[in-house]
Amino acid sequence: MENATPRRVEHQQTDRGYVPVYATGVVEQPWDSYSATDHEVWNTLYRRQRELLPGRACAEFLEGVERFGMGENGIPKFADLNELLAKTTGWQIVAVEGLLPDEVFFDHLANRRFPVSWWIRKPDQLDYLSEPDLFHDLFGHVPLLLNPVFADYMQAYGRGGMKAFGIGPEALMNLTRLYWYTVEFGLINTPEGLRIYGAGIVSSKGESIYCLDSAAPNRIGFGLERVMNTRYRIDTYQQTYFVIEGFEQLFDATRPDFTPIYQRLAAKAPHAAGDVLDSDRVFNVGTREGWATNADT
Repeated sequence: MENATPRRVEHQQTDRGYVPVYATGVVEQPWDSYSATDHEVWNTLYRRQRELLPGRACAEFLEGVERFGMGENGIPKFADLNELLAKTTGWQIVAVEGLLPDEVFFDHLANRRFPVSWWIRKPDQLDYLSEPDLFHDLFGHVPLLLNPVFADYMQAYGRGGMKAFGIGPEALMNLTRLYWYTVEFGLINTPEGLRIYGAGIVSSKGESIYCLDSAAPNRIGFGLERVMNTRYRIDTYQQTYFVIEGFEQLFDATRPDFTPIYQRLAAKAPHAAGDVLDSDRVFNVGTREGWATNADT
């Protein structure tokens, strides 16, 4: 059901710290209500990422940005992007007010709908925001939905999420880790070297540099159960980045029934975010410089 008046739903400060506030509604993108400041925030964020990402982001992402015609002309209209997206991979963008409950999010993905927060961060939040906004969702995620293999992976993930939600919280956590280390913070190995495809990286100036240039984090070859059993960081740059060999590897990883995987992982203790295992294919063992020592998620 659509809400008549879109709200801006963000984390709220409570006596337990910042907690997420969830919204379920699909709304119309209120494009006419964006201020000049909103458009300039988009332009600023776009400009600095477009200057930074060539040679860092994977070719498929950069091609998607170009095909959509994203640029410094203010916030794009979702309806315009949906025309190309629907023709190319059958996906569509739907505008939402903020974070979605898991089951609602999975249902959108399973039906080839990608939720994008309609609101954009404030000028004093250019470098950090605790929840995903329009720039993260749209610039970070949507360009790769023009890639047929990645688009199929996202739909398969949504279908798997609906199943995991029915199994229980441990299965859901295993699947959340897969999304975190691939869709949000994944790297890909190319003939030119490691490149970024994760939305949480390509939408962040600092992490776009850190993930490839810093000696601090581990860079480890992707393994499905390895990733699903590895904790992660939500408060700092990642301690480990997992590297895929191609988007086909991701899609192939979603083909099996995950039920026996969940059963196997339930009997194992999860790995810490910064662990390096003897069985890992290691691209880089991190120096651990600057790593936070408090608990992983």
